[in-house]
Amino acid sequence: MSEQTVQFNDGAAYEEMMGKWSRIAGDVFLDWLALPTGLRCVDVGCGNGSFTELLIERCQPAEAHGVDPSPAQLAFARTRPGAGMAQFHQGDAMLLPFTDKKFDVGTMALVVFFIPDPPKGIAELARVIKPGGLVASYTWDMPGGGFPIESLRAQMRTMGLKPLGPPNEDASRMEALRELWAGAGLENIESRDITVHRTFANFEEFWTITLKGSSSIGPTVAKMTPGEREQFKEGTRARIPVGADGRITLAGRANAIKGRVPK
Repeated sequence: MSEQTVQFNDGAAYEEMMGKWSRIAGDVFLDWLALPTGLRCVDVGCGNGSFTELLIERCQPAEAHGVDPSPAQLAFARTRPGAGMAQFHQGDAMLLPFTDKKFDVGTMALVVFFIPDPPKGIAELARVIKPGGLVASYTWDMPGGGFPIESLRAQMRTMGLKPLGPPNEDASRMEALRELWAGAGLENIESRDITVHRTFANFEEFWTITLKGSSSIGPTVAKMTPGEREQFKEGTRARIPVGADGRITLAGRANAIKGRVPK
């Protein structure tokens, strides 16, 4: 199979799969941040706006901006009823289209490991945050098996296939995140893990939603032969416990971090 790269080109499909996972983890993350209302916020790597909308609903900011490189994801974000007050920009996390010290809070939801140069991306986010302002992120713990669809990745490895994934998976380790925040000159750094669960009606629902919405799994499966696809599906099924009612519940574990721009 030819080399593939992870691309996000379907905001609606992404919403059913990772968007919902993001909001589940995002609720815990925002509880931890305990932000006051009326802040000026920027959400970098906002994707289809799932976390941006949650941020607006929960924190009632005075101003909210989202930045993402994908036009398709941004187009979906602009349709979100709860994100109507947000301004969405196509842009690069390593070159944000904002002046210095513009915002009170900068967030990255499930993004750090996608930045080509994570230290540069975190330093750039810190640049646009006011002195005393907050820089915060949560990221699936990929090396630690925290990705919610790790069962599929494990089955791929069993079949001798290399799962697609973010280019800098190692950046999601807690130690790596703390080094990134310290390297950007941030202070009062705190971190925690976030474990969340999501239940599907049955394996088929999980399988359909995941293959349609995963930009890392879907393209690889599309390249498989019918026999490989069947082996992949049944091998994955065997890895996931099923309840007496046929439902399945999966866990995701993210590493979260926050720090302040020096005054």
